[in-house]
Amino acid sequence: MIDWKTRFESALTFEQFSATVQKNQDLWHGVYRLATIPPQIIDRVNALRCRRHLLILVEDWCGDTANIVPPVVRLAELTTRLDVRLLGRDANPDIMNAHLTNVSRSIPVAVVLDEQFVECGWWGPRPRELQRWVLDVGLAMPSVERYRHIRAWYARDHARSTLDELVSLIEQCSATSVAS
Repeated sequence: MIDWKTRFESALTFEQFSATVQKNQDLWHGVYRLATIPPQIIDRVNALRCRRHLLILVEDWCGDTANIVPPVVRLAELTTRLDVRLLGRDANPDIMNAHLTNVSRSIPVAVVLDEQFVECGWWGPRPRELQRWVLDVGLAMPSVERYRHIRAWYARDHARSTLDELVSLIEQCSATSVAS
């Protein structure tokens, strides 16, 4: 049984994590600096009845994580109902193993916790559209070409797909919590 509250409270803030980033430093900082959040996404989060916590499994070497986490952090900074903390995937195998994607240790994984730090859902490792492409076409490509395509997809999407999917999950968790 995972003690989510203890894990969340011991996890790093984005600012703390950013200070430790060794790989993809320019990407992490650039995506964060350029992240803009649509007002309707902010409004959806602020409309939640209860605060939600996101505990995200990360590693600095992961390009998907560097493209996804900074806009999610920006969203949390612009709302009153969302708090984000980051944990290293490799240092937390129990959490990772409970949230595998097709038996893969793919990240990021964002675990949605309610006000009492009970898990009510999780998201990851990529937006659905991009994940379908990776599994259908991308895996057949050389990794350099695949990663170039993935990075271009993120640049075109501006995190809209990620934010919409993640906020939809948070809204579903909130509706479930209210109903129980």
